Amino acid sequence: MIIGFDAKRAYTNKTGLGNYSRNLLLQLFKEYPSHKFLLFTPKKTQLLQVEQYENVNVICPNNIFGKLFKSYWRSFLITEQMNKIKPQIFHGLSNEIPFGINNLNIKTVVTIHDVIFKKFPQWYNKIDTKLYDTKTKYAVKYADLIIAISEQTKKDLIEFYNANEEKIKVVYQNFNPVFYKLLSPQEIEEIKAKYKLPKEYILYVGTIEERKNLALIVEALKIGKINLPLVAIGKKTKYYTKTVEPLINQLSLADKFIHIDQVKNEVLPAIYQGAKIFVYPSFYEGFGIPILEAQASGVPVITSKNGCFKEVAGEAACFIDPSNPYELALSIKRLLTNKELYAKLIEEGRLNSLKFLKNNQSQKLIEIYEKLISN
Repeated sequence: MIIGFDAKRAYTNKTGLGNYSRNLLLQLFKEYPSHKFLLFTPKKTQLLQVEQYENVNVICPNNIFGKLFKSYWRSFLITEQMNKIKPQIFHGLSNEIPFGINNLNIKTVVTIHDVIFKKFPQWYNKIDTKLYDTKTKYAVKYADLIIAISEQTKKDLIEFYNANEEKIKVVYQNFNPVFYKLLSPQEIEEIKAKYKLPKEYILYVGTIEERKNLALIVEALKIGKINLPLVAIGKKTKYYTKTVEPLINQLSLADKFIHIDQVKNEVLPAIYQGAKIFVYPSFYEGFGIPILEAQASGVPVITSKNGCFKEVAGEAACFIDPSNPYELALSIKRLLTNKELYAKLIEEGRLNSLKFLKNNQSQKLIEIYEKLISN
């Protein structure tokens, strides 16, 4: 098969959507060398290295206009190059496919991660919401098959876009297997020393934005008089400067808060494994990969009780109301004092994450591609 991908996120996004794209693509390249893969991207970066794979070609804009107006090329002009190269399948890995692709003789697949902008438009500016909505609406209508990354996303697509349930397949994400390998105490301590982390800490991983609700953890630490510091790894947004930072100062917790903008995947497992508890109090997600990364790392997880979180975490987590800091404070204190529960969540979390690790995402996609071509 000749399979094309929208690889922009793989080359330009260092977090969620980028990790999804990179992990999936590298699995496919390695496991299916007999197929040819075409990566359509506005630009190449060091985030994705494909030189070792003879079955991979990278396609960038072929004219000055496309190079100058990269977003326009990705949404519209890409089809001209695609029509010349003629992949049998084109897979949009992040909620969209190029406009006009329905006029080409190419089967199309789109992965839709979430439609949070429809469910909670207050977290987005109006222009972005309109843009996301237009792209998603087109993808839902014209893609031959939709990959939803969770049952929750599937339900949302049916609710908000009246999507045809028969053409939606739920294919769970894999997480990077480096998180499942347990490190030695010495390896963990070396990384903790490098980043000047305390002996014990509560960990949060994710963009620091309103939806992901870091302020709840800060409030809970004060309410519960919890003496553990909070380590937050993720890019800051306006939410940090407007909400989180003032709250930290107001509650006199500056000496208990450590922020790291980002770390490489090879370092992150040690930071997870060095944590006492992982807290992910997001209001809403399409999936929630950090939950699985923490479980794989052998760290007890506290997360939200609504949305996709039970679908991802299984029974191997403490679930809280993401609007209730008192409930979070009680859950943290319960984990710190109940050794039996603490050990249980570590064991069951590892088992739960292993189910997702063994979920052969790449094989399922190849089977989907083959079925589409044969129809």
